[in-house]
Amino acid sequence: MKDNSEKKHAFPNCSIRHILDRFGDKWSILIISILGHVGKQRFNELNQQIGDISQKMLTVTLRSLEADGLVSRKLYPEIPPRVEYELTDLGRSLLPHIEQLALWAEKNMECILANRAKYAQKKVG
Repeated sequence: MKDNSEKKHAFPNCSIRHILDRFGDKWSILIISILGHVGKQRFNELNQQIGDISQKMLTVTLRSLEADGLVSRKLYPEIPPRVEYELTDLGRSLLPHIEQLALWAEKNMECILANRAKYAQKKVG
């Protein structure tokens, strides 16, 4: 019998796994959505719009999105330095899919919450 670690690596080049690993976090989809709807944003503007994200987590997430080529970062040689973030063409191509997922979630959230409540009742009873 194979253990879980062997199963996990059975398809190391699985594209959906790589993508979901990136977007399975709490912030990436939100940042892409904001940049897609609002456009170019400075770090503090993004931080204010999100509200409950730490500066460290925002930095880490933006760097990851930049590494994937979804977000571009432009540094202006000013004092104090000004940095702006915006979606790349690749990032913009993802936006309609995120919007569809958001519409699906909005449409089905009530049903999902009801199902969770039923499931929780079954576990108790």
